[in-house]
Amino acid sequence: MLTMKAKYALRALCALTRSDPDRRMAREIARDAAVPEKFLEAILVELRNGGLVESKRGLSGGHRLARPADRISVGDIVRLIDGPIAPIRCASVTAYKPCEDCPDPDRCALRALMGEVRTAISSVIDQRTLRQLSDDVRRQTPSPSEEVSWTRARL
Repeated sequence: MLTMKAKYALRALCALTRSDPDRRMAREIARDAAVPEKFLEAILVELRNGGLVESKRGLSGGHRLARPADRISVGDIVRLIDGPIAPIRCASVTAYKPCEDCPDPDRCALRALMGEVRTAISSVIDQRTLRQLSDDVRRQTPSPSEEVSWTRARL
């Protein structure tokens, strides 16, 4: 399951994609991504340490993508923030750990099934770039005038 932390990271990176190559302050990113600023600051540190974001202090400081958004996959982001994709550890490629109660991991039907789940999820999120996700978000977000008419129609 995708954690709230990973969702916040994806939102923040989409906000940075929209302003790329300019640097943005954490406060602006938090506002645009609807992420609590204190939580975002910790996420930005992880994203910087993982090589997805560059940060600079000072008057011309802020945060920006470390590489083009079309060269960052959603899978890169999710793995950095949440860790392995596999639903159970024995099905993980990078964090394999056998189940304590499994007599034969090589013949375990549940492990095989969860391996298929991991592969399916990975194939989708590894093929989708941050640029594509950001474009999808932009297309699905109403413009301010559409938002007003949508709200009025429902009140």
